Amino acid sequence: MANKKNEFYWNNYIAAADVACRAAGYLLECMKKFDIEKIGTMLTAMHEFEHEGDSLRHEMTEALAKSFVTPIEREDMQELCQKLDSVTDQVEEVLQAIYFNCIGRISAESILFAEKICTCTAKMKEMLVELPNFKKYDKLRSLIIEVNAAEEECDALYLRANYDCRKNWNGKDPLEVIAWRDIYSKLEDCADACEHVADTVEAIVMKNS
Repeated sequence: MANKKNEFYWNNYIAAADVACRAAGYLLECMKKFDIEKIGTMLTAMHEFEHEGDSLRHEMTEALAKSFVTPIEREDMQELCQKLDSVTDQVEEVLQAIYFNCIGRISAESILFAEKICTCTAKMKEMLVELPNFKKYDKLRSLIIEVNAAEEECDALYLRANYDCRKNWNGKDPLEVIAWRDIYSKLEDCADACEHVADTVEAIVMKNS
């Protein structure tokens, strides 16, 4: 299915997935080496990923608006573009939540969560690399399943982290519990965003097989 005429579209999707991967990797780096004094620099650097993702989305939207023929339905391509951009947006929101909740120390659970988000985005990128071959569904289907499985692991971690957060409260500032629940929710949103991309790819395949 892949050909030079359609390379722009496929490459744009892969580039958007790559931005999400790099944003997730940077989030993990920030959390592992967290320094509250450098949070401003972290936010600025993270926003560059968000800006790069927005630029790719604008490029895709402009190309779709001008093109007479697209490899799959225009509306489906635009939806996938938006879902990919949302992944990077959600990753940025995690770091923003750490900032406005005035977090001074990063929990071990959140670092593990960030590692799993990196897995989700990596699997998502693999899936987008395979998308041009959507007529040969077997490999793409297995990658969709892998993204879903990675998201399910994040679901389990989300429940455990929230439970432990409340169970281990022991008189801590209740605002700290609320703050971490917010951050865990933002991390879960990242995994959900990856799954939404997979669901959109699956729907595209079903419509074009």
